[in-house]
Amino acid sequence: MGTDRRTHIADAVIETLARAGSRGLTHRTVDDVAGLPRGSTSYYLRTRAALVAAAVDRLAELDATAVHALTGERPAEKLARVLDQLRSSDSDRSLARYELALEAVRRPEIGAALEAGRRQIRHALADQLADEGAADADDLAGDLMALFDGLLFRELTAPAARHPGREEFRRAFDRMLANSARRVARS
Repeated sequence: MGTDRRTHIADAVIETLARAGSRGLTHRTVDDVAGLPRGSTSYYLRTRAALVAAAVDRLAELDATAVHALTGERPAEKLARVLDQLRSSDSDRSLARYELALEAVRRPEIGAALEAGRRQIRHALADQLADEGAADADDLAGDLMALFDGLLFRELTAPAARHPGREEFRRAFDRMLANSARRVARS
């Protein structure tokens, strides 16, 4: 299968998961979302499991690209920027990831693939925190990612809630970083 066609179909699977949920993921729906003739997706990806695998692989590819974007800014600013992006322009990607995470409860191979992308980001964040002098960089990176995930989940699933802006996200991450520094100083 050509790379461009595979990427196009995988992106359509992600969009389908985001908009129709896991139960709405069918070859026909992906064909429609991708703007392809009926039967095109099933020609390339015969089973539903293959559709899911294509989405997981594409998310891992996007995660690897995101790791490269994690350089240059202070961690709190960087996390706030990425969070703001994932709740707005890239919300389909985030929603699809949550759909897949739920499916991973019953299909561990999906969870393992999703975790690989998450690990890449955690290591990149931990490396930056260590470069900035954090004594507990790996633990702190895990804590920051947990806060990030919680904030993102709330942003995507609580439409009636007041939605903070990027500056409020940055302050939340700064507080966690400051608390970690205080804990280490007391040790």
